[in-house]
Amino acid sequence: MASETKEKLRVDTKGHRVAPKGEREKLKNKEFEKQLAKLQVELVKLQLWVKAKGLKIVIVFEGRDAAGKGGVIKRIAERVSPRVFRIVALPAPTEREKSQMYIQRYVPEFPAAGEVVIFDRSWYNRAGVERVMGFCAEEEVVRFLEVCPGFERAMIQSGIILIKYWFEVSQKEQTRRFRARISDGRKTWKLSPMDLESHRRWYDYSRARDDMFLATDTSYAPWYIVNADDKRRARLNCISHLLSLIPYKEIEREAVKLPERQKPKDYAEPKNRRYNHVPEVF
Repeated sequence: MASETKEKLRVDTKGHRVAPKGEREKLKNKEFEKQLAKLQVELVKLQLWVKAKGLKIVIVFEGRDAAGKGGVIKRIAERVSPRVFRIVALPAPTEREKSQMYIQRYVPEFPAAGEVVIFDRSWYNRAGVERVMGFCAEEEVVRFLEVCPGFERAMIQSGIILIKYWFEVSQKEQTRRFRARISDGRKTWKLSPMDLESHRRWYDYSRARDDMFLATDTSYAPWYIVNADDKRRARLNCISHLLSLIPYKEIEREAVKLPERQKPKDYAEPKNRRYNHVPEVF
């Protein structure tokens, strides 16, 4: 899990913050963007391979609140087609869905051939937030942890490639990120009552996580833990690891040649027509 240190950040002669001894420096944004671009090129190659070979991939993202799951999902998806890489972030279940078999509302979201489905939170809600917050009975949690490995084995036997990530962040860093959300108008939407409660119930979530790992970290569907105190490194490490888990090759494509634009012939721009232009404020 992510480690913590009580040593405060030091400052060098130029006033720049320096990480405490034993800690790595934060990755500079320029280097992050450089490495991210390379990985996103590989994601595009993976996308073409998935379509060509009809692969079915499910990627589950779970973890602490404010650990950065959304950030890595955004970087994975921003340069690929949403028709191939589909993000699923289900809202709270409806009354009808609550009466169904628990896993039932997730199954329709599973991929067909040539698709990658990314679950931003998943059926593991039952082992985490639902358990900690008392949204389900303890007997339901125990039953879920018993049947989940068998369910995931059935997914894999059907041809689905299942990959599960857990994002872990230290107490200190989680607190810092929550405080940033409180004071930043761009991030207040990220701060829900559940987030605040997760900050208070840190150890309840730790116990729930440990039970979940014990029951569902199997040889055929293991959990991969991403240490996420450094967001940039976490994003790069996760994407790089994801690419390493799926054997793919670059598909040769014909060289693209931009065609000549057609002749205007008798076309002319309308002269007296009124258009509603967006004001050029900037």
